[in-house]
Order: sequence, then structure tokens, then C-alpha cells
Amino acid sequence: MADDIKNWMHLFRWIVKHIRDEYGIEESLLNRTAVLEADLGISEETIEEIVETVARTFDISFPQGLLNEVFKLEELCLVSAWMHGLYKQPEFLGDAFVDACRAVNPRTQ
Repeated sequence: MADDIKNWMHLFRWIVKHIRDEYGIEESLLNRTAVLEADLGISEETIEEIVETVARTFDISFPQGLLNEVFKLEELCLVSAWMHGLYKQPEFLGDAFVDACRAVNPRTQ
């Protein structure tokens, strides 16, 4: 499954399908600018479940503080793609968070 992901847009699509299928969120709401909690109506606990699934599926580790850095669906996808080695470092991340990501994800170097 993760082997079929070749760029950040494929990863974005995988996350959208996962949220749609596992949590019953209407696909029309799952756009790049969707704010995870406010626009999708999902709890922080559900977001944490999604993040855990993404981490496990793509063999990445999210350091603590992810939900302080990521608010939108696109941001989650870009950070995931960067940590998986498919995208450049997102500019919206704070320096301390970037350092924490690099410490636990060798592909971010």
C-alpha cells in the first residue's frame, strides 16, 4: 500500500480515502484547506488516531506537538510527505518542531 505512494499528492489522496472510509467524513469536505477539527468535525482524539495510522502505514514518527503545528488537512499531508521523503520541508513548521522531526525521521535530512 505505502509502496504505491510516489509523491505527496498520492499521499494526500491516501489520507483522504482513509478519513472518508474509516470515519465517514463526506469526501467533499476533505479538501486541502479543511481545518481538521473545525471543518471536518472530528475530535482531537480522532485526529490522533488518524496520525497514528499515517505514521504506522508510512513508517514515520510524528514528534510531540504535531497538533500545535498542523491545523489543516493539507498541512498534515505535507508534513507526512516530508517525513516520508516525498516533499521538501514545509515552510510553516517551527524550528524546534523541524529539529524534533529530523531527530526521529532520517528521510527528512
